Amino acid sequence: MLVIHTRIGEHNSHDAELLLTYEARSKSRLRCFTTDGEEVGLFLERGQPALHDGECLRAEDGRIVRVRAKPEPLLHVTCANAFELTRAAYHLGNRHVALQLGDGWLRLPDDYVLKAMLEQLGASVEAIEAPYQPEQGAYGGGHHHSHAGEAEFNYAPRLHQFGVRR
Repeated sequence: MLVIHTRIGEHNSHDAELLLTYEARSKSRLRCFTTDGEEVGLFLERGQPALHDGECLRAEDGRIVRVRAKPEPLLHVTCANAFELTRAAYHLGNRHVALQLGDGWLRLPDDYVLKAMLEQLGASVEAIEAPYQPEQGAYGGGHHHSHAGEAEFNYAPRLHQFGVRR
């Protein structure tokens, strides 16, 4: 088994490739397979952003493994104008939906309830299959809340430390 602990960013060459959905790229612990069928164990640092398309990893044996975003079922959303697109994004954000943003469009995982809501708002919604790379969000390291007893997540993000002056 190819064991990987280290993220190294983008690299000019690679020895193997992983084709992973966004959900799989979001996990710090994962059993998967290279595109050539070799078994891989990912043991990455917890609390980091999802792996992105083109990012490379260094295996324990020194090999470089490139991550590719696997195409997956998505909704591609467009609107007649910027206001309507902003309104659609607002309603999706209000439901904590992770969005991929483009110039004049939004993408989100395929969901028939959200599709109906968007169409009711007047958006054009097309089912597509494409790589998915949503925005990380304002806090960058994922979405965490304080959980008493879980020391690594027992904190309030800096934006929410009211009354603390820096």
